[in-house]
Amino acid sequence: MLTQLLTLLLVRLQMAREEGQDLAEYALLIALIAVVVIAGVVLLGNRILEVFRNIAGSF
Repeated sequence: MLTQLLTLLLVRLQMAREEGQDLAEYALLIALIAVVVIAGVVLLGNRILEVFRNIAGSF
């Protein structure tokens, strides 16, 4: 009985660790995507602004 209880407890602890790892992986992925988007806007921001100004100026 005690062995089964300990086994169940260990299985639940392992599952909790894996869920925590998933959350951390998603957070890192979102942070990486945010860095890429910010870098893209910084690098291409003036060109994009120029394109929109040309479009607005053509009307």
